[in-house]
Amino acid sequence: MSHPFKAVSLSFKKAPLAIRELLALDEPACRRFLQTLHTELHLSDLLVLSTCNRTEIYYAHEADQSAAIIQALGALKQRADIQSFAAYFDRYLDSEAAARHLFEVAIGLDAQVVGDLQIINQVKLAYQWAADADVAGPFLHRLLHSIFFTNKRVQQETSFRDGAASMSYAALELVEELTADVAAPRVLVVGLGEIGTDVCRHLADSKSFASVTLCNRTRSRAEMLAAEFAPGQLQIADFETLTTALREADVVISSINRAEPFFTRELVAHLDVLSYKFFIDLSVPRSVAADVEQVPGVLVYNVDAIESKASAALEARLAAVPQVRAIIESSLADFADWSREMLVSPLIQRMKAGLEQLRQQELERFQKKATPAEIKLLDDATRAFMQKVLKQHVLSLKAACRRDEAEQLLPLLAELFDLENQPALA
Repeated sequence: MSHPFKAVSLSFKKAPLAIRELLALDEPACRRFLQTLHTELHLSDLLVLSTCNRTEIYYAHEADQSAAIIQALGALKQRADIQSFAAYFDRYLDSEAAARHLFEVAIGLDAQVVGDLQIINQVKLAYQWAADADVAGPFLHRLLHSIFFTNKRVQQETSFRDGAASMSYAALELVEELTADVAAPRVLVVGLGEIGTDVCRHLADSKSFASVTLCNRTRSRAEMLAAEFAPGQLQIADFETLTTALREADVVISSINRAEPFFTRELVAHLDVLSYKFFIDLSVPRSVAADVEQVPGVLVYNVDAIESKASAALEARLAAVPQVRAIIESSLADFADWSREMLVSPLIQRMKAGLEQLRQQELERFQKKATPAEIKLLDDATRAFMQKVLKQHVLSLKAACRRDEAEQLLPLLAELFDLENQPALA
């Protein structure tokens, strides 16, 4: 690919949770960052993706702009020490490598839980924000639509998405394991973002818990989720009475989106834990302070501690990885062909314009000599002839693109058709 597409990535592969949460971006921050990168760094084909496991920026520029992007991220997050985190970032400076990485991220090959379904929805959201900001060019539009088509093929043709080995399902299986010896365990879910909502649905479907209670700052959201199930299947606690619900719960699953931990050591210490109480923190940044585990009887599990418990589903997914990679390679090859053809698109347009100009000049010579019917016949005949000539040249150019020979042909064809002096087609 000749397009200057690149990426810079902070992910769970290099960066621990303590670093990732410092640099995580919510939707408003992602939207602001897109504008900053476009207006101040003059980057195009921009995509900003921030999840619990990664913060990534995809962009187009002839030069490596990763250092400037990291610096801009530090300014956005008010981290004057951002350069101390530079080693945690991966850089993809070749367009094929950057495109391949985005494919693998979106499809779920690069997910902490292989095949995680949530990531493709997060990529779609990030794409929507880029489109809204008008920072996605033809290259990124085509790349994302290729990825979405590939995702459908993976869904339909492989077992990569069989089972429920997502982060939310991994949380469910962890809770089931932790409460295996607890009679009639009671679960409280605080915060109903995307992951929190998915966890609630898994909990309701499992039938393994005495009660599942939802608590969200906006009660209407909890009511809408509870309405999906039978009356009483999911209870609702008001945010104002959260302390009471915390005391009653054996497991607290937190998916709160905020900059600072909500569950502090002081708050949890006042719950009078008599046996064990488990906190499952699905938030990035963390919503359960690290020192909460110092409270006697309290155990905390964060996103880095949640491993896949859906072993059978995960094994099936891992077995499907070669097939998924083959589908991705096929899609990348098609996308690379399109990318190379983009090189010759302006040339083709000028060829069309040049031939059309010559055709019109010849038709004008007969305007006074021929009848309207004869002019119509000439117009149809010359148009058909021009299209046949162009078709052969276009096919040859596209074949040259697939052989990576287009760049060598461009100067020769430009001189042959005198394209420097020909207008482009409107």
